[in-house]
Amino acid sequence: MNEIRTTSTRPYLLRALHEWCTDNGLTPYLVVQADESVQVPLAFVQDGQIVLNTSYDATSGLQMGNEFVHFKARFGGKPHEIIVPVGRVLAIYARETGQGMSFPPEEPQAMDEVAAPASRPAASAKVQLVSSQENPPSEQDHAPQDDDLPPPPTKRPALKLVK
Repeated sequence: MNEIRTTSTRPYLLRALHEWCTDNGLTPYLVVQADESVQVPLAFVQDGQIVLNTSYDATSGLQMGNEFVHFKARFGGKPHEIIVPVGRVLAIYARETGQGMSFPPEEPQAMDEVAAPASRPAASAKVQLVSSQENPPSEQDHAPQDDDLPPPPTKRPALKLVK
């Protein structure tokens, strides 16, 4: 029998759940398997994974294609270009509710077929893990980062009239 080959449903589900989170005022987070095929800040990788806030407020130039998720974001105040093959995304969920979907990890050889050099985003000739710090962070630094929330106010805000 002839088997029909179709494209992966993963990128379509990622885009749909990202849109659902955004439409409902939720913050979409991606859980990514961090290996040599992804470009993420190494200092924020824990147990071979990194959690990325992909809301439009936290990213710049977000592109969720069929092969890569590509955007720019700040980590620890420093800008980084993030490139993640769709096959390395393990889950997408809403930060506020935990609702979302997980995916099985894809085999590395299957990823090599999808992520051929010609199909990589033009902005990066070689994708690699990068470190934003010379020294790895301590255990206290591994607490969840929430760069999109302002620090709590220490006293009552006030406006000053300038003429």
